[in-house]
Amino acid sequence: MTAVPLPPLPQGRLPRRVPVRQVLCLLPLLLVAVVAVRHRATLAEGFGQLRTAEWPWLAAAAGATCLTWVAASFTRQGAVVERLPRLRLLATQFAAGAANHLLPTGLGAGAVNLRFMSVCGVPLARSSAALALYLLAECVGRLVLLAALLIAFPGALHLGTLVPQDALLPLGAAVAALAVTAALVLACVRRLRTAARGFLRTALGEARSVHARPARALALWGGSLAFPALQASGLVLVGQALDLPVAPAHIAVAYLAATVAVALVPTPGGLGSVEAALVVALVAAGGPAAVATAVVLAYRILTVWLPLLPGAVTLGALVRLKVI
Repeated sequence: MTAVPLPPLPQGRLPRRVPVRQVLCLLPLLLVAVVAVRHRATLAEGFGQLRTAEWPWLAAAAGATCLTWVAASFTRQGAVVERLPRLRLLATQFAAGAANHLLPTGLGAGAVNLRFMSVCGVPLARSSAALALYLLAECVGRLVLLAALLIAFPGALHLGTLVPQDALLPLGAAVAALAVTAALVLACVRRLRTAARGFLRTALGEARSVHARPARALALWGGSLAFPALQASGLVLVGQALDLPVAPAHIAVAYLAATVAVALVPTPGGLGSVEAALVVALVAAGGPAAVATAVVLAYRILTVWLPLLPGAVTLGALVRLKVI
């Protein structure tokens, strides 16, 4: 018996699979559009304030903002023993700034830098330890700079206006409760306690290795001091551009105090919370409320909104080029 050949099955067109990396390239731009629409009133008012400002001061503030990415690059390099590619590291910090304004504070930049170090061959445990060391150095640098300015200019800020006395006790109680809860969780969950102990051991080893190299230690701590100093300088320069009647040192103190306070609020890039805290801090430093609001809006436009779109484009390009 001869077999009768079956007719070929009709071949339909297979659905084309959309590459995940291509979607990730476009996602930052979509998030920028969403955030811009949500804050369109703030954007319109902020650009209006920029039109009335003195442009030489604004140009200097823009230069200080650009130098913050250089300072962040130095601090990131100082937190890890391996030599990272300089240009890619700088581009990553620019892109991480955009990611940080689109996701809850610290998460965007942390994820971008973890991926970058992983691509550069740094193991995940050590790159996580380097990220923790960077965050610690940045926090210490900001607090040291704030303390030094408060010692040099003790009357720069009226803390009673910035932090009401009746809010100190609830804030302290909340911090203490959080610390006790974390300690209890670590004490009760063995697997979590083991993981935390291992991470702490890796982090301490990474910190010792970094500080055994003077160049790395200098980059780590020099960058962590330069980063908040440049940010505060940007606000001082915008204040000069809009004739804010507050001494430059007092503006710097107000900026550092506000950013330390707002670090506890997990909003994307501090959008909303930073503006409110900066206005309150500048008023506490002696500035008129209307001018302080104009300065803060112009400062945030210059340092957040104008770099946001090119930063998102850079982020997408780095994802497409497999740098991150």
